[in-house]
Amino acid sequence: MEKFKNWIRTLGPGIITAALVFGPSKMTIATKLGAAYGFDMLWLIVVAIFFMVVFTAMAARIGTAKQESLLSLISQKWGKVPGFLVGFGIFLVTACFQAGNSIGIGIALGELTHTPTTPWIVLFTIIGISLLFFQSFYKVLEKVMISLVTLMLVAFLTTMFILQPHPVAIAKGFIPSVPAGSSKLIIAFVASTFSIVAAFYQAYLIQYRLKAGKVKSGSGSGSFTGILILGIMAAIIVICAASVLHPMGIAVKSASDMAKSLEPLFGRHAAILFLMGLFGGSFSALLGNATVGGTLFADALGYGKDLNSKYVKLLIATVMVIGCLVAVIFGSLPLELIVFTQSVTIFLVPFIGIAMYLIANDSQIMGPLVNKTWQKVSGALGILIIVALAITNIFELI
Repeated sequence: MEKFKNWIRTLGPGIITAALVFGPSKMTIATKLGAAYGFDMLWLIVVAIFFMVVFTAMAARIGTAKQESLLSLISQKWGKVPGFLVGFGIFLVTACFQAGNSIGIGIALGELTHTPTTPWIVLFTIIGISLLFFQSFYKVLEKVMISLVTLMLVAFLTTMFILQPHPVAIAKGFIPSVPAGSSKLIIAFVASTFSIVAAFYQAYLIQYRLKAGKVKSGSGSGSFTGILILGIMAAIIVICAASVLHPMGIAVKSASDMAKSLEPLFGRHAAILFLMGLFGGSFSALLGNATVGGTLFADALGYGKDLNSKYVKLLIATVMVIGCLVAVIFGSLPLELIVFTQSVTIFLVPFIGIAMYLIANDSQIMGPLVNKTWQKVSGALGILIIVALAITNIFELI
């Protein structure tokens, strides 16, 4: 009973991690995968989620092994410059993600109300910044994210049960295959699902909750649960798109195209429900993603990681403003921009992942929580995959 209660207490950080990763990018890319390749790419979700669990659990153990932040440990091990570069790299990655989140808000509310996207992008950037000045910001953030993630999950889960896709066809999708022309979407999906930055932040979330007495040292089951939820959500969206959009040959070019996945259950109201879900995912990701980028860059600059710090709030707001500006200036092809911004982050995350991996392998820092053999092997494979995808992406962009 006590273990169950402790597991419940650790759900918050895990679900937040899932919400951070499951923004408009995941909805867009998962829908495109299902629409273009049917069930064939379901195996990719298993691979990405496995490595996300490995690195998220790794970060959680780092957070419980030491009182210092992960970036502080990197600075202690290799010097202030590497610590700063990792923090700055995370800031850049979150800035790229943020553009997709802002665009998601714009196209959701723009298509819902048949109005231009720019005013919505600007308005909810301002609202997001204003939330920084709420008392107990972390509690507000956690409740908003849990509610919005639940809304999205229920809508797609219900639709999938109504569709009743053939189980054999779904099972075949877990046999790895790489359809011609799928490399760009594979890179974007892995970059957004196997999110090294979101895993990195788990070390900080665990320390917040340890400090608040909400979790016991060494626990990491909440992170596993949250990432598992993330994988289930992605799989459900792929299955819905594969069942509805793929047979109709629909090439997803707008949010309304994506909404057709829900038409079997919600009919002409599908677009409304989908756009509400897209808004929820976009706004939750906008808050969470900016929090990650701003907090970690502030820590890298020596301003600490306290969410109530004015410097941390200023940098969180900066990430939101950058995302807003990119979305407004380059938002003429919104879905294409979402996929593009996800894929370019793959260039930075290998360095961030290697730093975290080496810290978790250091027995002097980690003590009994140091990576075990299977964790070292799994972590090395994960880094090799993202390095390979980064190299592949170079050739894709040339």
